[in-house]
Amino acid sequence: MNDGNIDLRDQLSIDTPELVGIELPLAGIGSRCVALLVDSVVQGVAMIALVIILLILIALLPHAPAALHANSSPASAKWAIALFIFVPFLIQWGYFSLFEAFWHGQTPGKRLLNLRVIQQSGRPIGLFESMSRNLIRIIDMLPGFYLVGALCIFANRRQQRLGDMVAGTLVVHSVPVQTPMLPQGTRTFTAPAVERPLQAIAPKIIDLPADAVARLSRDDLQLLENFLGRRLDLPIEVRARLAEKLSRHMEEKMRSQIPPGTSHETFLETLALGLREVGPANSR
Repeated sequence: MNDGNIDLRDQLSIDTPELVGIELPLAGIGSRCVALLVDSVVQGVAMIALVIILLILIALLPHAPAALHANSSPASAKWAIALFIFVPFLIQWGYFSLFEAFWHGQTPGKRLLNLRVIQQSGRPIGLFESMSRNLIRIIDMLPGFYLVGALCIFANRRQQRLGDMVAGTLVVHSVPVQTPMLPQGTRTFTAPAVERPLQAIAPKIIDLPADAVARLSRDDLQLLENFLGRRLDLPIEVRARLAEKLSRHMEEKMRSQIPPGTSHETFLETLALGLREVGPANSR
C-alpha cells in the first residue's frame, strides 16, 4: 500500500508536550472497514482452529460420549456449552483488546492498513483504554454490521465510534518510519555502499557556546527528550516540522543560532547530549 495516497484532508491538531502542534490524519470509515474485514478473517480462522482443538480435547477426556450428550451427563454438557460460548466471546473481545493494548494500538488488520489507535492527547493507548473502547464494541455492532458505530463516525468530527468516545481514543493513519540501521545519524541502509567506512561511523560534532546552553532548564531538557523519544512514531513530514519548531524555540532561549549546515534533529540531539553531561539550570 502506498502511503502517499492517503487523504489527509480530515486532520486533527493536537498540542503535544513539546509545545508545538501536531496534525494527525484521521482514519475514515472506509479504511477502518477494510481493517475490520481483515481482522474478522483472522478471528474466523482462530475460532475454527480453537473449536477443532476443543473437540479433540473433549474427545480425549474420560467419559467423552457423556460430555457430548446433554441427556447422559447434564453437568458435563453444561461445561461443554459454556466453553463453546466463552471461546467466541474471548476471541471477539480479547482479540481487539489485547492486540491494541500490547501491539502499539494496532491489530493485524490495522497494521496492514497502517492504522493506529491513540489517545486524544496523541499518546499511545494502554490496557485500560483498549478494554474500554472494546467493551462498548457490542453496542457499536447493533443492530448489525456496525450500524451504530458507522452512524457515530459519520456524525462525529473526530470520526469516533461510541467506544472511542467512552475511552477517549482516536484511530489515525500511521505512516511507517524506518529505524536507522546504524547507531549514529539518520543514514539509509544503502549509505555504506557509497560512502567511505570512516564517514559511515564518524559522528558529527557541533560546538555550542557554553553560556548559551546554560540558559536552558530542566524543563527544556524534558522537551528535548520527549521529542527524541517519540520521533520515530511520527510521520516524516510531521517529524521534520516538529524538529524545526523545537529548534527555533531553543534558539530563542539560548540567544544563539544553529551552526550553518546542521540539521535540526542533529542540533537537538547534540543539545540534549550537552545538557545531560553539563546539567541544565534549575527550572523557573
